[in-house]
Amino acid sequence: MSTSFMRSSDVDKKWILIDAEGMILGRMAVVIANILRGKNKPYFTPNADCGDNVIVINADKVAFTGKKLNNKMFYWHTGYPGGIKSRSMKQLMEEPRSDRMVMNAVRRMMSKGPLSRKILSKLKVYKGAEHPHVAQNPEVLDVAKLNSKNSRRIRS
Repeated sequence: MSTSFMRSSDVDKKWILIDAEGMILGRMAVVIANILRGKNKPYFTPNADCGDNVIVINADKVAFTGKKLNNKMFYWHTGYPGGIKSRSMKQLMEEPRSDRMVMNAVRRMMSKGPLSRKILSKLKVYKGAEHPHVAQNPEVLDVAKLNSKNSRRIRS
């Protein structure tokens, strides 16, 4: 008996909708990366695009654990002498393109290469609750119910 491999053209792709409000960023990014890659399907093939399309709404309302919002810093260099720049996660979340935080978290959890870059084009991230993909009839996935640690608990 030989192992069967799926082709990208043979895979039935669905649309998944994830509401990011109150979700822990890293835990949500792991779930999204696995869905995009197709690792949640029984016919996963490492060299083919087997994953589904993912829509993330309310990306500006993600939660962080601990003191990451204020203490975690992102650094880059301009290329000029003394050109080191830094911003905290809080500053990045206050910018107009705060949805990039979710996009970068998912991108950094995937392998590097041409297939992953193609797979990332199936990820659609929106700051608000509206999205233009209503015609695709996306299935709603509640990531908070997968594990109790996935969402931020309000302590009284």
